[in-house]
Amino acid sequence: MDITTALRNELKQQVDEKTKASFQRFFKEEVKGYGVKAADVIKLANKYFKEIKKKDKKEIFTLCEQLFKSDYSEEAFIAAEWAYRLHDSYIPADFETFETWINKYINNWAKCDTLCNHAIGSFIEKYPGFIENLKGWTKSENRWVKRAAAVSLILPARNGKFLDDIFEIADNLLLDEDDLVQKGYGWMLKEASRNHQGEVFNYVMNHKKNMPRTALRYAIEKMPQDLKSKAMAR
Repeated sequence: MDITTALRNELKQQVDEKTKASFQRFFKEEVKGYGVKAADVIKLANKYFKEIKKKDKKEIFTLCEQLFKSDYSEEAFIAAEWAYRLHDSYIPADFETFETWINKYINNWAKCDTLCNHAIGSFIEKYPGFIENLKGWTKSENRWVKRAAAVSLILPARNGKFLDDIFEIADNLLLDEDDLVQKGYGWMLKEASRNHQGEVFNYVMNHKKNMPRTALRYAIEKMPQDLKSKAMAR
């Protein structure tokens, strides 16, 4: 039995009826999921990665793509996790693979964030020149590509990196009407505020007349109450 078949069989065996019943409520769009608890999905990702980790990266990426193609949320999580575990062996050409996956297989916020936060985020830390490609994503008509432009910088932002680029991406997405894009760049600004509170506060104050309230609330979430009050004041 091949790896993907064995993995899928185990996912089917571990369906939790309560998880299955509540799965859809986190999403506006229709989502496909087995209904397996997150902790159990992580255990399966760990278990099967041990079996494939000695394969070359191209083979593992092929397995990841097979999982993404199924459209099941749990399989997408495992694919993104496996892709991230290869971060020490990323090369510049891998960006094209990640970009293809986003365009072809990412169709809800959870899949977007799982792939972007860790795999693409660690790729960008290794090859920061590709931030220019993220800026290009902000011009996409695909809501998930636009969200990906921001949430791929969550971990670098948390580490205090790339502040000017973060502001440029926020500028590009500032007036986007999609609430999931707004939440994406608001989250990016919030993470940047951990190390650059003053700069992010000034950015919010300079743009608050135009910034959607959803993005603004996300951006200031980690700030002290007095700064929050100033930012929220009409």
